[in-house]
Parts: sequence; C-alpha cells; structure tokens
Amino acid sequence: MPEMMEAAELRTALLRLRRASGLPVVFGGLLQEGRAMRIAELSGAVTPALRGLAISAGSGLGGKCLALSRPCAVTDYQASRHITHEYDVPVTAEGLRAVIAVPVVVRRKVRGVLYGALRESLPIGERVFDAAMAAARDVEQALAVRDEVRRLLTPPAPGPSWEEVRQAYGELRELAPKVVDPGLRDRILAVCGRLESASGTTPTTPGVSLTPRETDVLAAVSSGATNATAAARLGLRPETVKGYLRSAMRKLGAHTRLEAVVAARRAGALP
Repeated sequence: MPEMMEAAELRTALLRLRRASGLPVVFGGLLQEGRAMRIAELSGAVTPALRGLAISAGSGLGGKCLALSRPCAVTDYQASRHITHEYDVPVTAEGLRAVIAVPVVVRRKVRGVLYGALRESLPIGERVFDAAMAAARDVEQALAVRDEVRRLLTPPAPGPSWEEVRQAYGELRELAPKVVDPGLRDRILAVCGRLESASGTTPTTPGVSLTPRETDVLAAVSSGATNATAAARLGLRPETVKGYLRSAMRKLGAHTRLEAVVAARRAGALP
C-alpha cells in the first residue's frame, strides 16, 4: 500500500511537469529499500521500451543524476560525451534526444529521479528546468510527510513514557491537515482518537465539544509551543491560533493556557 501511494504522488507530479513544461514525454521512478530504481511511471511514451528499466547509479543520465544528487541534462542523448551509454537502445527506441533528469531528495538522500524529454536535439530551457525542479519538490514534500507519518504510526518500543505518547499525538495532529490523501489523513486522525482515550481515565467534564482546529492548537500548546510556533507548525497565522485558543478556553471554562490543556485532558479531548 505505501508503494502504491508513492506511485500516485509520482504520477501526479509527472503529469504536472508535462503540463507546466510542454515536454512531450515525462517519466520517472523511486528507489525502494534494497532495490535499484526502476522507471515506473511514464506519460507521453509511445513504446514500452523504458518501462521497468533499472537505473544504476553512475550509468546514463539518470544514473549520473543519482550519483551527483543534482539535475543533469543533455541536448542529444546518443551523442553526449558526458554520460555513459548503457541505455541507448531503449532511449533510441522511444526516439528521445534532449533529456533532463532531476533528483528527488529527502533529508539529503536521493529517493528517485524525474525525467523530461524532447524528440528533437534542442537545449533544455530555464522554464523546463524550473518546472522539473518544482515537480521534484512536490514529490519530496509528499515523501517527507509519509516518512514522518510512518515513523509516528510505528509501534513504540516497550514502556514509552506518557509524555512521549503525548508528544507523538501532538505531531500527528500537526501532520494530519498537511496530508492530501484522504484515506491516510483519516487513518492519522483515527490514531489520534485512540491516543485521546488511551489514558483510561473517565472524563470529568463530559459534553465539551472542541473543533478539530481547537484540538490541534491545544495539542501544540500542550507541548510548550508559543502561539507563533504553533502557527508555523499548523500553517496558520498567529492571530488565528489566538482565536482558536480563546474559543477553546471559553468552552473549557479556562482562564490560562495551562488551565485549558488540563481541562481538555479532563474532558478526554487530549491524551
């Protein structure tokens, strides 16, 4: 399932690249743990020559991009003296000449490569470079969010402290609004719900109904975040955070931030 989700992110980024750049052919692949990168997604290809092609670091244009962790381009793939030519047969079969390869880098580690190509020997313009870099950033952001979600959803080692559980809860609340995939977002919020009731205590102030955003803000505040920090984490303006906090305090009958956090825990709205 995670690989399918990542493939969907890659496919979306490639389609966006093709629209933004006007390139007739775009393709790419992601590195899977312990395996070589393979070309998994193509748009605009007229042959199956490139599909499933395994790319080794240092080999061809994509391999050079993998090894150097930076964008690479050639005006005429078959004639270029700056790359090796292990993949000339499938590239020629597809009729590709000018090609750009851009790395997908997450936490300084190359996770894949996006390609764009012309069937003519022409220089790759700045607009195409910008579009390719923007598409790579989209994939990088999606992979970074998924990595963090996987980390937080991984069962902890035996005996975690309750503060660690609360910290994980707060991080999940911050991540949930940033996840585009509705299924994954619902799963994160379901885990949050389980954490809210994990203490096993009976709410002493039942009937309090906080909105999701009020809960997000209180979760951030409970970790010691200032309004500015909470705003940065949640993608909100500081004034908006203040508004949610005031509303939550009013519902909880609290006069300070600390009282609001304590009251929310008593109400079962926070772990």
